Amino acid sequence: MPSPYVRRRRLADEIRKLRESRGLTTAGLAKLVFHSRTKITRLENAQIRPNLNEFLDMLDILEVTGSEYDRLVKLAREAGQKGWWDRYGMSMGPRQKLAADLEYHANSVRSYDQTAMPGALQCRPFIEALVSLDENQRTLDYQPERMTEAREHRQSELLRPDGPSYETILDECVIHRLAVPPKAMAAQLRHMIMTASEEDRITVRALMHNARIPGGFLPKSSFYLYTFAEPGDSPVSIVDTVTTDLVLTQRGEVARYTGIYDRLREAALSNEDSIAFLDRVANRLADQTGSGT
Repeated sequence: MPSPYVRRRRLADEIRKLRESRGLTTAGLAKLVFHSRTKITRLENAQIRPNLNEFLDMLDILEVTGSEYDRLVKLAREAGQKGWWDRYGMSMGPRQKLAADLEYHANSVRSYDQTAMPGALQCRPFIEALVSLDENQRTLDYQPERMTEAREHRQSELLRPDGPSYETILDECVIHRLAVPPKAMAAQLRHMIMTASEEDRITVRALMHNARIPGGFLPKSSFYLYTFAEPGDSPVSIVDTVTTDLVLTQRGEVARYTGIYDRLREAALSNEDSIAFLDRVANRLADQTGSGT
């Protein structure tokens, strides 16, 4: 099954092209098909799933026929499909739902994690520590237990036989600055070591605090890059901000973040050296826990 979110983005472009080719504004199209202007805008921004019956009516009203009709109906069906993450509703949080959709259908996932551990590679003790941080900030927008279940489900899907390749560049500052208990951080590092050691498709690269990034400015935030095997599904970049995820699909924007990623990768440790580094830190944290410091 292709990514419903990626298909919604493609369908949104198609609806916009249909509207503009008929010389219609969003308000004009809304009046023609008996929808609100807000609904048309949300469809053109891929913010909602299309209702297939309503979409068929729209195609009839706009007199779309033949192969174009068949192509758009197929696209609308795929855009309206649901995945395992939809069973959780909003209890897992909107960001994780989007990540689960893109990861499940991706051919490759690459991430630069500047302020957090990669969500799909987290272990339960570490997740519980993160929930405590959210509670301290009073920023919970999910149900902790359901969110944890969903995050563990994401990992099982990532590791399925036909899952995507996954590479993360982890900024060293995350290990030292994130205020989780040493025991939880040690468990998380060992979990990542085990996963990367057992799965050839999973690669972890540590970016040391004193590494010089060649060829340009430093990245301003964490970001994620997704590619897809389905023809016509363009690469997507997700940029992490404090309050939301920015979805980038324009070729030039995605290429720019891909270039930044390549520069970070050049500066980061190899997978083997990164695992050795994470192991040393995990042992040091375990010693701190054992000594009570």
